[in-house]
Amino acid sequence: MSLEITRHHVFLSTAPQASPEDMVLVAKQGFASVMNNRPDFEHDADQPTAQSVADAAHAVGMEFYDLPFSASRVTPELLVQFARVVGQAKKPILLYCRSGARSTAIYRMAVEAGYLNAEDLSLVSD
Repeated sequence: MSLEITRHHVFLSTAPQASPEDMVLVAKQGFASVMNNRPDFEHDADQPTAQSVADAAHAVGMEFYDLPFSASRVTPELLVQFARVVGQAKKPILLYCRSGARSTAIYRMAVEAGYLNAEDLSLVSD
């Protein structure tokens, strides 16, 4: 698999842009959910759409969450929305964006802000 996955927590990993073809191997690695954090066609017309990755994830039995955002526009409301999704998602979950950095950053911000329990990634508060 060419998708470079970075594990941050037993229940959460990040990766750069995922493709529909990656989803079979992602599922085989034990992931139960996938979350997209990259807007469609952000920098590249050849970028797979969130819907195409979602369809492939669903086809292999994984949940898919679409929460695209710009790294420069992270708000407290977005952190709460992110924490709600991660807190309720089947785990382990794989987050992806263009490079993996944006997904890593929002995960860390949600934990540091106290929205996600650092032990089990459950939702702490709204």
